Order: sequence, then structure tokens, then C-alpha cells
Amino acid sequence: MHPDDHPAPSGGTVGSTLGSTLGVEEEFHLVDPGTLEVTPGPQASAAALAGEAGPLVHPEIATTQLETASGICTTLAEVRADVVAGRAQAAAAAARDGLQLFAASTHPWSSWHTMPVTPGERYEAMVERWAGLARQQDICGCHVHVGVPDLDTAVAVLDRARPYVPVLLAMTGSSPFHDGVDTGYESWRTLWWTRFPHAGSPEPLGDADGYRRVLAGLVTSGVVADGSHLYWDVRPSARLPTIEFRLADVCTTVDDAVLHAALVRSLVRVLAGRAARGEPVPDVRPEHLRAARWRAAREGVGGRLFDPLRLELVDARAAVTALLAELEEDLTDAGEWDEVTALVADLLGRGTSAARQRATWLRTGDRRAVAEWVVREGAAQR
Repeated sequence: MHPDDHPAPSGGTVGSTLGSTLGVEEEFHLVDPGTLEVTPGPQASAAALAGEAGPLVHPEIATTQLETASGICTTLAEVRADVVAGRAQAAAAAARDGLQLFAASTHPWSSWHTMPVTPGERYEAMVERWAGLARQQDICGCHVHVGVPDLDTAVAVLDRARPYVPVLLAMTGSSPFHDGVDTGYESWRTLWWTRFPHAGSPEPLGDADGYRRVLAGLVTSGVVADGSHLYWDVRPSARLPTIEFRLADVCTTVDDAVLHAALVRSLVRVLAGRAARGEPVPDVRPEHLRAARWRAAREGVGGRLFDPLRLELVDARAAVTALLAELEEDLTDAGEWDEVTALVADLLGRGTSAARQRATWLRTGDRRAVAEWVVREGAAQR
């Protein structure tokens, strides 16, 4: 959740061909293996700040967190390899403090009170700007970058992506607990994140100039310093020729992270194609979009979602199937259809991380059992 202020860690530049490249950023809590409490990792954080924790590892706003950022990937196999490598490097960094990675957006019971802000100018500036919102940021997320040729293309995709955010969100929930209670949501992170005045989805921007005008106003207001501070669900990257999807919870399993990246890249290609053909931006009210986003955070894929275009409740699995139908031609052309549909079937069969965390809690009544499950699943190399 920090500003997008570091380049892709691998060599080279993001290609200009639409959707040919992608990258994944993941954020993790650090926990003590004995108590399973969120615990500061000063050595890990300092090593990440110094660029000595591995090429894929970066610091986060709290010393109880680490971020990984993949290199520039062109295939899902490369994405998977970099996600696995990033988690391994972050785990090795955490081990400097005797800690482990916790691959979920929120922890079952630990509080922000035990999460010191990472020393450093950029993090101090965030606290100065946002005060308690920055200090209480005890959530982690997953971001996917997709290469685009220019800012106009990024904005065209952003404008058209808004109705798809709820379905993508519903497939990635991993934050059912917060401050020691079951929130009743699959993605409490989404509700927490909405507290920022510049979170969610903007109204359609039209083109690059429209984006620049909106950003200039937000900078003047003081809510952001620049485009790297925009906390929209989808935004143009401030430093890379990419569009960045920031809506997802941390995916506990590697499979779910790869699936989310695959769906995002395919959606970018499909929506850019529609824009190139002159198809109009979907007409969706902001109130209905917020309601759809709320329902996705509440229900995940186990209930019903709200379609912000048809203004109907739909079975979540049907919504996922409908999304796949829109992406089928693109995924087939890319040679990714079989892998993606297999990953979707697996997700729908076992449930999201949030659903499985809650099932563990209901079965055992033991918060430690929930934390143990997250640590174990997040460390699985598959």
C-alpha cells in the first residue's frame, strides 16, 4: 500500500505492446512462529530498505510487513516462478528476525498498535499527510501491473474496468477477521481501505488530459502528493508504462495470485480492444458501483453479487462464469484458457482464503488454528 516508487526489480523495461507484460506485487505481515502474533522485523525491514533482502523484496509502511515485486513477466509460468521466488526471498528476510510470512490481508487478532512505522522519509511523509489513516494501516494487498503503450490506453481501460472490479474482488478475499473479531466480510480490507478519501473507483476520466486534470485537483487539495499516491482500485502507474489493478486482497495461495494476474491481464486486453473499436464506456452509477463493491467484499464467491449494470443480484459463480465468457477468446488466443479455467474450478471448489479461514475458525474455535493455516498455505510452493 505504499506509493509506487520503485521500478520493476528485474532488468529491462516494460514492453509497449498492449498486455504483453505483467507483474505482481504482494504484501505480507510478519508473525512470530511461536505466538503467531504480528511482530516487528527490524532487521528484515532494514535489509529491504537497503536493497539487501533479495531483488524481489521491498519494505512496507510498517516494520511488521514486507512487499515483494515480481520482475517483468510475459507468461503465467514466469508469474508463478516470480511469485514463488519473491515469497522465498521475503521468508528468508523475515527469518533474520526469526519470523514467518503471513499471506492474508488482515491478521485474526493482532492490532495496528503493535505495528511500528518503518523509519524513512517516504513513510514519515505518509504519516504527516494522512495521520491516523497511515498509522493504522494494518492491511496488506495484491497489485497487478499490465503493460500498456500510453496513458490514453490506460485511462480507456480504467474507465471500462469499473463494473468488473466487484467480481475480481470477490475471488480474492482473505480478510475476514480484524482486531480479533469475525467481521462478517470476506474482504474487510476493502471496507477499511474505503476510509481513504481517494480510494475506490473514480468517475470516467475520458482520456489522458482528463486524468491529469483530476490528479491536479487532488494534488492541490493535499490528499495526494502525486499520481503514486492514488489509492484507486485501478490506476495508471506513476512510474511504469502500466495500468495497475490494486483491488485484491493478498492471495494466500500461489495459485490464486497467478489466477488473479491472468484475469487482470486478459481483461486489460479485452477492454482496450473495445476502446479501440469505439465501444462506449459502460454507464454505471457511482452509488451502484459502491454497492457492488460492498457486496463482493461481504459475500465473496459463496453468495450473490450485485450487477451494477443490470441492477440485479446474481449468483457469484454465475458472475465468475460470465466474466470467463467475456475473456474466453482472448485467453484462448493467448494459450491460457485451460490453465485459467482449471484454476477457477479449483478456487470455486475449495473457496477463497477468507472462506477457508472462517471454516477453520468455526470448526476449531481457535484463532491460532486460523493463523497456522494461513502461514502453512502461504508457504506452499505450488
